Amino acid sequence: MNDIRKQAVFWSSFVYEKWKFYLAATPNGLCYVGSPNKSFEEVNEWAKRRFSKLELIENDRALQPYIEELLEYFEGKRASFTFPLDIQGTSFQQEIWNALNEIPYGETFTYSQIAEMIRKPSAVRAVGTAIGANPVLISVPCHRVIGKNGKLTGYRGGLEMKKHLLSLEKEREGITNI
Repeated sequence: MNDIRKQAVFWSSFVYEKWKFYLAATPNGLCYVGSPNKSFEEVNEWAKRRFSKLELIENDRALQPYIEELLEYFEGKRASFTFPLDIQGTSFQQEIWNALNEIPYGETFTYSQIAEMIRKPSAVRAVGTAIGANPVLISVPCHRVIGKNGKLTGYRGGLEMKKHLLSLEKEREGITNI
């Protein structure tokens, strides 16, 4: 007998200053942070690709704990997140995303440094691809990765947002979570 139950994925939006993000979470944790100011279609398309049987449900209350911590981050009151994540990827992507979480708040690493961290120094391009596939912007801090020459490089959230996040962290370096 086939299981016809659908995977419940809850979504809500989060607005901070001039940026609006769509967030999605399963009952197990945050699974997606959309690009700033993109339409709902971005999260909808992402969810369709990730889940074969999907029920996308608007639920502000289910997303409230994530929104609260993201707001604290943007206000400079939070340096790390305590909410659970439910992100899936290849074992290589997971390794890279775990490495991103090792980059200290307020600091930046290069793609080469990430490749060195995982003991695959020749995998710089693959590292970049895995970083680009990070489904939870900000929460897994891919914005802390810069080019070897010290310049800002691509970011799904856009270079303006990347610059803003790095500036925010530099200003607030040394904060502790509430």
